[in-house]
Amino acid sequence: MSQTIPERVFSGVQPTGNLHLGNYLGAIKKFVALQESHDCIYCVVDLHAITVWQDPDELARNIREVTAAFIASGIDAEKHIVFNQSQVAAHAELAWIFNCVARMGWLSRMTQFKEKAGKNRENASVGLFSYPNLMASDILVYRATHVPVGEDQKQHLELTRDIAQKFNNDYSDRIAQLGLGVPMAVGDEAVNGYFPLTEPVIGGPAARVMSLRDGTKKMSKSDPSDLSRIVMTDDADTITKKFRKAKTDPDALPSEVEGLQGRPEADNLVGLYAALSETDKSLVLKEFGGSEFSRFKPALTELAVEKIAPIADTMRRLQADPAEIDAVLSKGAERAREIANGVVADVKEIVGFVGARG
Repeated sequence: MSQTIPERVFSGVQPTGNLHLGNYLGAIKKFVALQESHDCIYCVVDLHAITVWQDPDELARNIREVTAAFIASGIDAEKHIVFNQSQVAAHAELAWIFNCVARMGWLSRMTQFKEKAGKNRENASVGLFSYPNLMASDILVYRATHVPVGEDQKQHLELTRDIAQKFNNDYSDRIAQLGLGVPMAVGDEAVNGYFPLTEPVIGGPAARVMSLRDGTKKMSKSDPSDLSRIVMTDDADTITKKFRKAKTDPDALPSEVEGLQGRPEADNLVGLYAALSETDKSLVLKEFGGSEFSRFKPALTELAVEKIAPIADTMRRLQADPAEIDAVLSKGAERAREIANGVVADVKEIVGFVGARG
């Protein structure tokens, strides 16, 4: 007898510290919106973080910072699940099985590994190479149907789908025998499989937030200039200073979106205003087209302070009480394990392990 899989969202954020406006607009704000329509599981992916060396004390602080940002931004940890990855062993257990499903050639083509390992690939950790398999496990251990991802993670989600499809194909007879199949479409073919082919949720007016000092580069905590990013705990004066010094060009804002082509800094600032005001660039330009940046920047600053200041205040309050954050993570992990352990038990039985239900 076939099962059904409820629509479920999973996504995670690495605990890298100094969460900035790009993290908020590109990911966390989207998480908040999705919880209105889906069952959501949001994870601080600390196992992913240690693919490169982390100072233990700093890692613990960063895990709590991301959790504080989730809650402060409006994620409801009572209705949905918020936890840190390392508290749910099923992530690592399923990842090992996926290490045996995924092919070396698939992982070798991952552009993020090439970028992060650079020329010193021989010294990169095995974890960094197999990172996409763990990401696939993160998603599929909850049989998530949708994942909000940025463009830079789209390739990893495609790999997740490849792993799911190969597992379903490799064990199709066993899945059917155990009655664990779920009807799904693969291209034009209707098949039964255990894992869903997870769909990406990509988009939004500021899905890719750029540096305030160089509109051709992503906003990043690794940029040597503090002026390049708005950090989520910045106060009003700091936000004002950073937008005042944000790089622009000498021309007025255009009245049409097409006029932003070839103007990366203008495009970025208009995109930020659109995302913060939950509108689109064309409507922003309808209001500010023809305006100089001397008029637009103060309006953007006022909007940013209005949206970010309450989040920053709540984050600081939560971070001052680590026990409150830890309680949220512990409760979330307990709920996550209820789902993940059942999936891993199914997978073990499908693979043929003895004592899968023991």
